[in-house]
Amino acid sequence: MSRHRIGFWYRLAAALAKPPMLLLFNRDWRGMEHIPRTGGFLTVVNHNSYLDPLAYGHFQYNTGRVPRFLAKDVLFNDGFVGRVIRGTGQIPVYRETADAADAFRAAVEAVRRGECVAFYPEATLTRDPGLWPMEGKTGAARVALITRAPVIPVAQWGAHEAMPPYARTRRFRPFPRKTFTVVAGEPLDLSEFYGQEITTELLRTVTDRIMDAITELLAGIRDEKPPTRRYVHRRPQSAGRNGQQSVAPEEEKSQ
Repeated sequence: MSRHRIGFWYRLAAALAKPPMLLLFNRDWRGMEHIPRTGGFLTVVNHNSYLDPLAYGHFQYNTGRVPRFLAKDVLFNDGFVGRVIRGTGQIPVYRETADAADAFRAAVEAVRRGECVAFYPEATLTRDPGLWPMEGKTGAARVALITRAPVIPVAQWGAHEAMPPYARTRRFRPFPRKTFTVVAGEPLDLSEFYGQEITTELLRTVTDRIMDAITELLAGIRDEKPPTRRYVHRRPQSAGRNGQQSVAPEEEKSQ
């Protein structure tokens, strides 16, 4: 997607967000050459701070290929922020209802239209004590297998220092000045999985391949060795719109 097709709302969001990002934070960006110049694709990103979507989004915007995030449905009704989210074409996720599957259909359609769809495969902030990527949910793998579009692993680090995950007060700590590191890796080769029946086992295998790639990039950023076993977080079931217990399809299939 060329810059002239980014659109008014994305340009407005960038105009509001980029100046403070440039003022407050250093940037260490690598791997922009791995972002496809044309055609639809997926990015898969680790998540360790409420601030890291801005860090990654800044990186991705500057490639000229703006991302379509999967975001909680409640954010779409949040005043001006909700208007910007709707205007920039983000994809709502009704996480605890049967409507959750609509997000993945919308993601498939967006990729087929030639857009970039950004996934946080962990589906929430990491609970790993060392902030390593957790076990991923299978939604990104499903969209990748259906579309056969390039999958670009992305690792980010540093946003958690400015806004720690799950801090009781969610305090913003920009000083001393932090460095936001974002690294995009080479597209994953998933061709060996194409044409196979999309089973629970296949989705788990592809998801593990995705999470391994993200973890490897993050280990390079941190210059540390990741844990030998990936942290597993199970979200408790909760009542859906009809009052029945439900989980999102990608969670259900990965359990």
